Amino acid sequence: MIRENLQNTLKEAMKQRDMDTVSAVRLIIAGMKEKDVEARGKGKDQASEDDLLSMMQTMVKQRTESVQIYTNNNRSDLAEKEQKEIDVIMRFLPKQLNKDDITAIIKQIVVETNASSIKDMGKIMSCLKKQYNGQMDFAVASSIIKEVLQ
Repeated sequence: MIRENLQNTLKEAMKQRDMDTVSAVRLIIAGMKEKDVEARGKGKDQASEDDLLSMMQTMVKQRTESVQIYTNNNRSDLAEKEQKEIDVIMRFLPKQLNKDDITAIIKQIVVETNASSIKDMGKIMSCLKKQYNGQMDFAVASSIIKEVLQ
């Protein structure tokens, strides 16, 4: 599904001469091809949807950090370019959960798994990644888990 959406978006952006979108989608496709090569090394035909979602989340995180750096160094032109890429990438990701939603989900999983200490963090993270891959920032989830389990 993601692959088709990327190709269709690329074609549409090229027709409309939207070079910002064309550039960002090509970056995503390049990353997707790298993931496919990596997957073939593991005996799979291509990268899974979860792998692609994870890759795009990483791309957003990298660009967000770049925006911050460019803004701090008064390079608004570069920050704006990175922000446009973030906007394009976000079109292909599911709706992102906010901190309150993540906290509620984690509390529910803690109850379901009978987690009682920080040693159970791996079990909780595993559940989150299976059910909510591409929908949340797992660094934020990690800090929330630490707060809940203390």
